[in-house]
Amino acid sequence: MPKLLFSKIWFSELKDLLPNVQRPRRIDIVLSQRRKKSNIWRLCRSDDTFPSNHSWKTDHMLDLSLEKILRDKKYRALFRSFLKSEFSEENIDFWIACEDFRSTSDDLKWKAEKIYGEFIGPTACREINVDHSIREKIQKSLKKPSRSCFDEAQKHVFLLMLRDSCPRFLQSHAYLSLNRKSRTQWYI
Repeated sequence: MPKLLFSKIWFSELKDLLPNVQRPRRIDIVLSQRRKKSNIWRLCRSDDTFPSNHSWKTDHMLDLSLEKILRDKKYRALFRSFLKSEFSEENIDFWIACEDFRSTSDDLKWKAEKIYGEFIGPTACREINVDHSIREKIQKSLKKPSRSCFDEAQKHVFLLMLRDSCPRFLQSHAYLSLNRKSRTQWYI
């Protein structure tokens, strides 16, 4: 009993010494956690969800988005190893293959069939998660492929990475250590 009384007296004395300090309420803790999550989503979000139409901006690393992760070789390699640890590296490989396909000028049919066979086809060894309707559209467009035949699937995969993998990557130890390392090299 005396310990309890002593602790109540001590706390009340401390409370009197710090009149402006209030004990955090549960709602404040919940709101601060929501703010953290919204900050992460703001880092991942870009205005347009299709990255090929964006211009490359050289902003500070704090506002890193998925587009910038995919454009920077260091971050892309780290993001790929992160996706590999989560068994979903086929998403970034498909995105890179589509970017390469869009920029190529020679033998579109052969490259389109190769991408379809590796990532989209029914017996694909590294099958990506896209809707059946998207698969059918791509299969029909393989007869006479254009540079934009994989655009819808690439956009779908980009959105999957944006909503699912990017927030976890931005909280990962590997990203935080690389980001810290790049900031210290920036000032040296």
